[in-house]
Amino acid sequence: MITGHVLPSTLRATVPVHVPARSFRNDLRAVKIVWQRELIRFFRDKPRIVSTLLQPMLYLFILGTGMSSMIAGGHGDLKVFLFPGVMMMAVLFTSFFSAGSLVWDREFGFMREMLVAPVRRGAILLGTCLGGATAGTLQGLLILGIGGFAGVSYSLSLVLTLVGELFVIAFAITALGLLVAVRIRAIQSFMTVVQMLVMPLFFLSGALFPVSGLPGWLMLLTHVNPLAYAVDPLRRAVLAEAGQGLVVSGIHWFGWLVPAPLELALVAIFGITALAIAARLFGRD
Repeated sequence: MITGHVLPSTLRATVPVHVPARSFRNDLRAVKIVWQRELIRFFRDKPRIVSTLLQPMLYLFILGTGMSSMIAGGHGDLKVFLFPGVMMMAVLFTSFFSAGSLVWDREFGFMREMLVAPVRRGAILLGTCLGGATAGTLQGLLILGIGGFAGVSYSLSLVLTLVGELFVIAFAITALGLLVAVRIRAIQSFMTVVQMLVMPLFFLSGALFPVSGLPGWLMLLTHVNPLAYAVDPLRRAVLAEAGQGLVVSGIHWFGWLVPAPLELALVAIFGITALAIAARLFGRD
C-alpha cells in the first residue's frame, strides 16, 4: 500500500450521484409518509391519549353535573349542552400537540433528514397537518363514544356529521399550531406558547356558555375567535338530535343567524390560510 501519494486525476474513481427531481408524485408520497408517521406516533403515545381524555371528562361529568343542578325549570341536561365544547377541547389539545412534532423533529435533528429529500417543504407541513387532523378527529370520536353517558342521543346521520365537522376543525387547529411551530426552536417554548394560546381560544369560543346576551366587549372577542365557528356547528348537530329543550342561540351577524355550513367554511378557510402562511415561513428557514 502506497501512502503519502495522491493518485492522478485520471485514475480517481468517480461515483455518480443521482438526485431525483422534485415532482408532484414525490410530494404526494411525502404527504402520505408524514401522515402515517403522525398516526403511528399518536397510537403509540397511550399516556397522551388518556390524559387528553381526562380533562374533557372532568368538565363534562363534574362541571356539567354540578351546573345542571342550578338550572331551574328542568330545561334539559346541561351536560348535553357542554358536550360539543368538551369534544372540541379534546380535539384542540390533540391537534396542537401534533403540530408540536415539528418543533420536536427540528430540535432533535430528524427534520434535517426530511429536508434533504427531493420534496417541497410544504408537503412536509401538509402531511403533518393531515396527520394532526386525523389524530384530533379520532380523539374527538373517543369523546363521542362516551357521550351516551352524558345523555347524548346517537344516530348514523349525527355520527357522520360530527366526523366531517371534527376533521375540518382539527385541520384548522393543527394548521394554527404549525403556524406557531415554524418559528419556534425548542419544545419547551412551544408548550409555553400553546398554554397561553389554547385556553383563551377555548374559553372565548362559547364552549361552556351561550354566545348570545354577552357584554359587547366579550361578544366582539367571541365573534373574531375562529373556534367559536367550530363549536357552534357541533352544538347544533348534537342538540338537534337530543331534543331536550336546550336551544342553541348560534352566532349572529347584525341580527342574521350564520348558517352552520358557512361557519365550517370559515373554519376551513382559516385553516388553509394558516397552513399556507406556515408553509411560506417554513420555506424561508
